Amino acid sequence: MNAVAAETLQQALERVYGKLQSAAGAEAPTPVADEVAATENTLQQLQSMFGLSEFERDLLVLCVGTSIEARFLTACATIHGNPQCTWPTFGLALATLDQAHWSSISRVRPLRYWSLIDVVRAPGSHAPLLHAPLQVDERILLYLLNVSATDERIEALMRPLPMSIDTPRSENTRLNAILDEGLRHWLNGGERGRPLLFCGERGASREAAFTELCRRADLNPYYLHAFDLPADIDERRTVARLWTRESALQHAALFVRCNDSDNLQALSGWLDLVHAPVAIDTPMGSQAEYLSGLRLDIPNLSAAERKQTWIGQLGDASHRLNGTLDRIVDYFHFDETAIQSAAAIARETPLDDEDDIGQIAWRICRQQGRRSLDNLARRIEPRATWSELVLPPAQTETLQQIAIHMRQRAVVNQQWGFSERYSRGHGLNALFAGGSGTGKTMAAEILARELDLDLYQIDLASMVSKYIGETEKNLRRVFDAAEESGAVLLFDECDALFGKRSEVRDSHDRYANMEVSYLLQRMDSYRGVAILTTNMRHAMDSAFMRRIRFIVQFPFPDAPSRARIWQGIFPELAPCDDLDFEQLSQLNVSGGVIRNIATHAAFLAAEDSTSIGTQHILAASRAEYAKMEKPLTTAETRGWS
Repeated sequence: MNAVAAETLQQALERVYGKLQSAAGAEAPTPVADEVAATENTLQQLQSMFGLSEFERDLLVLCVGTSIEARFLTACATIHGNPQCTWPTFGLALATLDQAHWSSISRVRPLRYWSLIDVVRAPGSHAPLLHAPLQVDERILLYLLNVSATDERIEALMRPLPMSIDTPRSENTRLNAILDEGLRHWLNGGERGRPLLFCGERGASREAAFTELCRRADLNPYYLHAFDLPADIDERRTVARLWTRESALQHAALFVRCNDSDNLQALSGWLDLVHAPVAIDTPMGSQAEYLSGLRLDIPNLSAAERKQTWIGQLGDASHRLNGTLDRIVDYFHFDETAIQSAAAIARETPLDDEDDIGQIAWRICRQQGRRSLDNLARRIEPRATWSELVLPPAQTETLQQIAIHMRQRAVVNQQWGFSERYSRGHGLNALFAGGSGTGKTMAAEILARELDLDLYQIDLASMVSKYIGETEKNLRRVFDAAEESGAVLLFDECDALFGKRSEVRDSHDRYANMEVSYLLQRMDSYRGVAILTTNMRHAMDSAFMRRIRFIVQFPFPDAPSRARIWQGIFPELAPCDDLDFEQLSQLNVSGGVIRNIATHAAFLAAEDSTSIGTQHILAASRAEYAKMEKPLTTAETRGWS
């Protein structure tokens, strides 16, 4: 690059204006206005960026001058010999500027290929290219004037991706090695038609890894939704060229977010046209994994790495968590960004004398973890207590053992090294089998409340899809979100999905078996807490039964158990007559039906402005039995007044 090429835009304008003055017969060049401030060699950068010859650089400066300086217009009109022709043309440039060459007119040369200048033709005009008006592209003009901007033709497609200056630099050795590989790919020109594929379980981790790579490469991160790409191939070609230009101007990299409804063939063709750093967000199991590119598998943080990240973010406060940190690390599988956010909130939360920072951090993690599941499942507020659950001693003891496993997970898995020894089976799966209304959901509430965890009920009807592969994708989203949130998953009436595989007679059987097989695999690798309920245990696939750690059979309550349920069914504030609970236990119904009868009776008593009496329970029982299409026998109501 010679000395002339390294000049500022102001100096170049003065020199090119002097050429125009000489061509117009002026005695001496007139300096341009001082409003054009000296730039930080943006002209030199632009010339190097797009490979402009010195003549093409001066032609670009000529177009800039006519856009910002009135005397350029006057000089052009003088040379044209027409006061109305105030614009530059290729012919004028060839006649006045040094080192002119005809190839600059070509559409494959940088000025026109990268749209640095535009040829302005009126509609229907057939003016020769040599004499057509020229103007500098608006985005290029703003770049040369050091005005921050994005090309308006693509700013709605490519948007900046926030990158906090406080984002922690990863101390994850595995991730650092992967990012170094991606950086080498970009630095060695691997961006040409061969993007990086950011693969991994969690979208937040993939995005955080991309922004960290941009930080290391000193690039500004942008993102694009693949479905926003134009359908027309010519429009896609234009977008590819404009983004390549914008990437060079802004030193930017692009993160393309994909889903399986996108036209990946069109995306692949578009990527071949882009000559800039590009990365593809590639969820596990998505079609985007089949795109050509360098695959980077973004690892989840291990328990030890999560703990170190928490300690680094909390500082001295981490020593005051009173043992809660290990539980947080075991239940909430956050990435670095999520840990940073949760820790920042914990640090800023004012503490009273009675506050426990460990409890505060745990509550913050629960609240933050809900974001991933609230749109996928229904959250149940656990209110039930052990005193409300009426079960035989053996079943109650098994439920208490489940609570012990949930409470001591961090000790066994992390401190005692079981998670390092075994790659699978870190989660806790339990099957609650029994008839409707026997207390299965209540038991799940009790366990969630006991461990201070959220409980989410999965609507299996919304999971199952008639389209091939969609059921697995729906389930994958739920399991991924649940592992991050630390919540307890409740699969009600799970036999709809966890049923036995059948002999393959047609394609429907084959794909149904594939769904069951996916669930088998996912239950093996799931690291959270899942409770499955069914009233058809015999319909469950035997392979699932092997993967279940606990099985609790909820029996239909006998008369003494029903009496205990009746005793605890009414709230303390509910006004009740002297009810004979032994007598009420004659109703041969489950606990769920007893609750319905008690609630109905309470409304009837409120309407009568009296206490809840036997007559109200009798009326409510008749209504409930009619709903079940079951006769209310005299043996069940013997002795009732």
